[in-house]
Amino acid sequence: MMRKPLLALALLAAAMAPALAAAPTGAQKQEFYAVCMGIAQDAGLCGCKADAAMTLIDERFMGVVIASMKGSSPAAGDFKAYNTYVARSNQICKPNY
Repeated sequence: MMRKPLLALALLAAAMAPALAAAPTGAQKQEFYAVCMGIAQDAGLCGCKADAAMTLIDERFMGVVIASMKGSSPAAGDFKAYNTYVARSNQICKPNY
């Protein structure tokens, strides 16, 4: 009898936990770096930004960032997260000059 309430609590906790998003892929990191180099032509900066992106955002959002670097605008629902990502990556990779 005790098993049903415990099972219900476990299922409720699992439903309330946020889904784990997939990390960006290695291919996305390479594409990020290549697009960045086409824009900034700064290997140190682009390497830092690519590394930072791997820890700051997920696979879906890496696509948003790469598309933005290529000239697209993030969807309205992604603007706040995009601005937060840019600010955080800038803090991590701020230039030393």
